[in-house]
Amino acid sequence: MSIKSYNAPAQCPVCGGSMQVTGLKCPGCGTELKGSFSPCRFCSLDEKNLRFVEVFLRCRGSIKEVERAMGVSYPTVKNMLEAALSALRLDEDPALREAREEEDRQEILSRLSQGELSVDAAVEALKQLKGGK
Repeated sequence: MSIKSYNAPAQCPVCGGSMQVTGLKCPGCGTELKGSFSPCRFCSLDEKNLRFVEVFLRCRGSIKEVERAMGVSYPTVKNMLEAALSALRLDEDPALREAREEEDRQEILSRLSQGELSVDAAVEALKQLKGGK
């Protein structure tokens, strides 16, 4: 009979603090290890962010492929990426973020000029960029 496995909660259901991993067990031989262990960074992602990261990796980082795979728009993919980065605490410093936003604007305009985005979709994407006008 197999034992059902569950994901460990990342936050305490009582106070909302971070949970700490204090024990590990080998199901094969029963060896147990007790101590204080850092949890996996990705283990703290909620189901929505984890699903996005999995799709993003499966699509090898291609936003166009993520759009198709998830059936969402370019701005939605960018927002999901930002949310996952934030949840993983991989936010960039302000100077890098500004440069990335300029690259994003250029990507939107390029896709518009190539006919991959409608004018309305491009305007919406530009509005959703942080600092977009």
